[in-house]
Amino acid sequence: MSKAHFGLIGLGVMGENLVLNAERNGFSSVVYNRTYAKTEEFLKGRGADKAIQGAKDLQDFVDKLERPRRILMMIKAGSAIDAVIEQISPYLQEGDLLIDGGNSEFRDTERRVAELESKSFGYIGMGVSGGAKGALEGPSMMPGGTKTSYEAIESLVCKMAAQVEDGPCVTYIGPGGSGHFVKTVHNGIEYGIEQILAEAYDLMKRVGGMTGTQMADVFAHWNATEELTSYLVEITEVCLRTKDPDDGSDLVEKILDKAGQKGTGLWTVVSALELGASVPTIYASLNGRVMSSMKPQRIAAEQILHGSAIRPFDLGSSADGMAPLMDAVVLSCMASYAQGMELLRIASAEYNYNLHLPSIAQIWKGGCIIRSRLLQRIQDAFNADPQLSNLLIDPWFAEQVNRRLPGLAKVVAGAAEAGIPVPCFSSTLDYINSYRTARLPQNLVQAMRDCFGSHTYQRVDKEGTFHTEWLD
Repeated sequence: MSKAHFGLIGLGVMGENLVLNAERNGFSSVVYNRTYAKTEEFLKGRGADKAIQGAKDLQDFVDKLERPRRILMMIKAGSAIDAVIEQISPYLQEGDLLIDGGNSEFRDTERRVAELESKSFGYIGMGVSGGAKGALEGPSMMPGGTKTSYEAIESLVCKMAAQVEDGPCVTYIGPGGSGHFVKTVHNGIEYGIEQILAEAYDLMKRVGGMTGTQMADVFAHWNATEELTSYLVEITEVCLRTKDPDDGSDLVEKILDKAGQKGTGLWTVVSALELGASVPTIYASLNGRVMSSMKPQRIAAEQILHGSAIRPFDLGSSADGMAPLMDAVVLSCMASYAQGMELLRIASAEYNYNLHLPSIAQIWKGGCIIRSRLLQRIQDAFNADPQLSNLLIDPWFAEQVNRRLPGLAKVVAGAAEAGIPVPCFSSTLDYINSYRTARLPQNLVQAMRDCFGSHTYQRVDKEGTFHTEWLD
């Protein structure tokens, strides 16, 4: 049998779908899984009658691949990746290439790129977004590493990726761990938008008294607008329309209110703190998941802590898409994207990644979880001004902010009076109000720092650094 073009290690759902994607696009493959029984099951099932071979061990796996070998690892991030690298390295030869397609922490990828390149092997850290369906039909892919390593897989990934009007949803991101960093930020934006849509649902249900079907109709309206047409709005409508087969009630109301997380949202926030980037909407979404995990405590606290009684306020009419609530959702989603793009801009300079923000917006337009029509506007904004410091001051986005800010404020105020938490909406309002305020009260903070710790301060009317003996 002839040598395979492409190798896959890890036959989980994502791995299976990616190798089927590669095979459909003309790349013969060989697959290896830690348990050979899983490999046999795949080859007899979804992989049957396809140009896909199985391997019983890593020596067999490597021997069945053409050179230079291109090997995608779809396994759990962390020590498992290091273990596989250690196990397979003795069988590799100069020019062979390993690709980590999982959600690895970008510093781990930086280290692995340096280690593998020093042995004359290539290494790519590649973020992959789109879930199981995207992996099979065409995901968004974010590969980082050396340019030479990317060129070795370019023909493969360009065919496997989702396709949009202006090309495949994959591009060379940059050196080192840049691909995994961009995927981390992608996931942080995703956290934000998911929480934003959940807050809108909560207000519709608890303030508006709406049924799942009625709420789904509003999301359908939103999904037909330029500002909110997106995959996440689309699937939110689906979730709200779905009924429990046991009794016909709204299925979403039977689901325990504890949201899981795999760490990428946390990495986004930690990276932002380290780099001095402001990401309050994204942080609020992460904290929302943390609070949701405290279910027993929340049940007990509800009996002890008494806030405002829920009272109706104007969320707008369903006929016009609940305009004030839509304002809140639009601006919060824009803020989530803006904060993510600002984090990428700052990281690009700090880590010498030389990220091309229009290209990142382009590859997110198809295949990935945060794909939306808004990404075309984001791509246009950074093409028009590559040095744009914040997405919200682009003319199109600024007009949206100026027009919709009263609606966002109205929703946040109403939710506060009704005692309903809206962490992303309120964080977005604070973010925009802070960003548009030329003079913030941190002058007093700096005075206090100088008072208790002699940290000094600068003045608005004189050059230099100053210290005052505040206490006698």
